Amino acid sequence: MRLRLPEERPTEPPTGYKIAHPVLSQDGTRAGFTGVSLGGALPYGVLDDARCVYGRRHRAPHRRCDCGFHCVHERAVAEAMLCTAEHRAAVLLEVSVLGAYIRFERGFRHACQRVRVATVGPCGCGTAAAALADAGWGRPGWRALTAACAECVRGRTSLSLASFARLAGEGLRVRASGGSAAAASGPVLAANGLGVPELAAEAALLQARLDWFQSQLARLRDRGAQG
Repeated sequence: MRLRLPEERPTEPPTGYKIAHPVLSQDGTRAGFTGVSLGGALPYGVLDDARCVYGRRHRAPHRRCDCGFHCVHERAVAEAMLCTAEHRAAVLLEVSVLGAYIRFERGFRHACQRVRVATVGPCGCGTAAAALADAGWGRPGWRALTAACAECVRGRTSLSLASFARLAGEGLRVRASGGSAAAASGPVLAANGLGVPELAAEAALLQARLDWFQSQLARLRDRGAQG
C-alpha cells in the first residue's frame, strides 16, 4: 500500500522567499531571473512554470526528482544566503507559491510562481543601487545584471530599477535596499507610475551616462587634435 502525502488547499497562495540573479535577454526585450543553484541554467519570468532541469518529461515538482521552483518560508533565511561570497550579487525575491507544491520543513518545492517583489542590494562601492547593470557573465541568450549606482554604471548595458520592473511585467515591484545614498533607494519602484524618488534615481542615472559620454568625446577630440 502506497502512502499518500497530506493535501493542502489554501485559500490564498503561500508566500515564499528566495534569491536569484536578474537577467536581461540578448535583444533587450525581456527581463527575468536565473537561480543560484540547480535551476541556474533555466532563466524564468516573473510569472512562470517550472521545468525539470534534467530534461525529463514529468511535471514539476516530481516526488522522485528535485525539480521545480524552490523557496524558503522565512525572509531571514533567504537574506542569510546573500552573505556568502558567491551570492553577494544576487537579489532577494518575494514570491507567491502557485500550482502543486511539496512542503518541507524550511520551504516549498513548487510547480509555478509569481515574483511579487525583488529587493536589490547596494552597488559594489557601497552606494544604494540606481540601476541593474551588466555583471560580466550570463547564460546563452541572457546577460546577468548586478546592482550599480549612477556613478558605477558608466558605459555598461543597464536598466534603471523602474525600467527593469516595467520590462519584466506582471506587476513586479523592484526596490533598492541598503547603501549610503538614501535618495537613490527610496520606496518601492513600481512597474506603473513613478514618484519623486524614482524620477530622481532615473535622472541621476541619465546624468552619469551623459558625463561618461562627454568624457569619451573629449578623449576622442584630444586624440584628433594630436593626430
